[in-house]
Formats: sequence, C-alpha cells, structure tokens
Amino acid sequence: MLFDDLRGKSALITGASGGLGQHFAEQLASYGVAVTLAARRRGALEHACAKIIASGGNARAIQMDVTDSASVAAALSGNCFDILINNAGISGASRALDLGEVEWDRVLDTNLKGVFVVSQAVARGMKAKGRGGAIVNIASILGQRVAGNLSAYAASKAGVIHLTKALALEWARDGLRVNALCPGYIETDINREFFTSAAGLELIKRIPQRRLGQPQELDGALLLLASDAGSYITGSSIEVDGGHLVSSL
Repeated sequence: MLFDDLRGKSALITGASGGLGQHFAEQLASYGVAVTLAARRRGALEHACAKIIASGGNARAIQMDVTDSASVAAALSGNCFDILINNAGISGASRALDLGEVEWDRVLDTNLKGVFVVSQAVARGMKAKGRGGAIVNIASILGQRVAGNLSAYAASKAGVIHLTKALALEWARDGLRVNALCPGYIETDINREFFTSAAGLELIKRIPQRRLGQPQELDGALLLLASDAGSYITGSSIEVDGGHLVSSL
C-alpha cells in the first residue's frame, strides 16, 4: 500500500506542541512512524505525546529551542532520524515602518535560522547512518507572494524556499531529499476567531475555492514528501492553498 515504507521509520517534528506540528506528528504516527515531538513548551509536548500514545502510536518529547544551536545540539545528541519536519515558526504582525529589530530577529531566527540549524544537525546524522532521509520544510505561500504587515514573515518563508533548494542540491548525493510544503490559509485554533471577523471573511473571498483549508488537506503532500512515494522529488515546493497563488491581483 502507498506510504507503507514509513512504518518503522523515525521522524523529528519541530514546533509540535500544538497546531499543524502536532497534526503532522499524529499523521506520521498513524502510519507507524516513531515520532519525536520538539518544542520549547515541555508540558504541551507531553500532552501531545500522550494523545498519540493513547491512539496506539509511538511518541516521545524533547524540549528544544530551534533558534539556539547549543539547545539543538544537546537535544539531538545521540539521535538519528529518517524524516525531519521543520515546522517551528512564528508570524509577527507589524507594519514595516514600525517593525523593530528585535521582532525582525525573532521571526527570522525562528523561521529561517531554525530551519538551517535543525536541518544541518539532522542531516549529519542521516549521512552518518548512510540510509538517506527526507526533510520537509514548512514554508508558506507568503514565501512566494506577500501580504500587508508581514514583511519579516514573508522574507523568512521566501528564505526557507530558497534554502530548501540549496540544501537539496548539496545533499542529493548523500541520499537526502529536501523539499518545502507551502500551505495557504489553513484553519487552526490560533486563527479560527480571526477568520470569523469582517477582515477574515474578506480574505477568504480572495481564495479561489472560497474557503479555508483544513489541516488534513496537507496530509497528502506531507506524506508524499516524507515517503518513498516521493523518492525522485527534491528541491521542490508544493503549494496547498485552494488556488490562492493563482488568484487574480
């Protein structure tokens, strides 16, 4: 069956204490992947792991700050993974003229530096193991198209897409595949209230399918990129956005 090769593999998912990160961990675990959930909030991680274990999955938590290379090195010491899902990210929401250096650094450090630091650490283990591996970087359609008050976020996600291509080129001969998944507007607990507001409803009208995506609608692309079904795909970006990127200006 499709994706059967995932059974028995191991995966690290960053930003997995809730939202899409937790959802990705649950999906991989349902296919027999031993998942390691990483984030800064230990309590939320333990709760997410308990939910996966209660459903028959194999899960554990590690506390890790993706912006801190020492934290990453300590958390991943002695660990090797077959799959990495770089999901940790924050948005920021300031007009460019009001955007302070602290907020800029916080967004870029989490969204772009964090992807590089974790990818580098995990790729070293993958290469040493000699079995290759799959890295999926969670970017955004805002890495390819911009929106107001999100200059730092858009810049960071554009960087993730280009970093994905650069790493894919360098690591291809080691059997490592590196791809990006670019979600459009996906409904989560964090944004659900906004999308019931007048501004949120107007935004939905600009999506060709006239609706938000659901977390499970990212599963097909995620599983393709993480599994042998995508064995000849590297350096690619897959948009899952209800047609948002092709909507008229």
